[in-house]
Amino acid sequence: MLGVDGLCSGYGDSVVLDGLSLQVGRGTVVAVLGRNGVGKTTLMRTLSGLLPARGGSVTLDGVDITRLAPASRARMGLGYVPQGREIFARLSVMENILVGLRAANRPAARAEAVLEDFPALKPKLQHPGASLSGGQQQLLALARALVLEPKVLLLDEPSEGIQPSVLDEIQDVLRSVRAKQDLSVLLVEQNLEFAAALADHAYLIDRGRISREIEPSRLLDDPELFQEFIGTGG
Repeated sequence: MLGVDGLCSGYGDSVVLDGLSLQVGRGTVVAVLGRNGVGKTTLMRTLSGLLPARGGSVTLDGVDITRLAPASRARMGLGYVPQGREIFARLSVMENILVGLRAANRPAARAEAVLEDFPALKPKLQHPGASLSGGQQQLLALARALVLEPKVLLLDEPSEGIQPSVLDEIQDVLRSVRAKQDLSVLLVEQNLEFAAALADHAYLIDRGRISREIEPSRLLDDPELFQEFIGTGG
């Protein structure tokens, strides 16, 4: 479904991703874990098209999308929920959801369908995005991405600053959508518990490459992972 082969990327003279490779199969959740500064967000920005790749390739359903613009990737079925959520603060909740539909020339009725999975947002539809709590904003960012029915969803640190009850709701939404439309998810995280609850496969990233694969069931009791995860540097 999503293939990443030898991906290289960075900023200015700095190389952040240095030959990173991974695969996300249809209907699977793949977690990429690592401490701050090892390239997780750079990976997501490069996959989404916001940061150009310097080498390697990215394919979606077998089609090379390495040089495509973000809007073209979205039309092909790549959704993205960035770190920090980046909702439209002055627009209402419903307007935030409709923006993507209008840009993609999709029917507005799709908004009602996706909101069935987000009961916490329904009483807030006419409220501005800025009035929502951090957890509600994260739910809104997720709804805005899912309304376009992506084939693959990129989720960048969705647990950051979010209370446990909202994390449970995010897990429920992802499981529901995954079951209904065979959604594939690439999740980058530092929250091992959240990743363990969702992932089918988990990888550790270090120095811009995948350093090893870890069984999701071992994420919470792997002492070697704990040492790597809290280590300094990177």
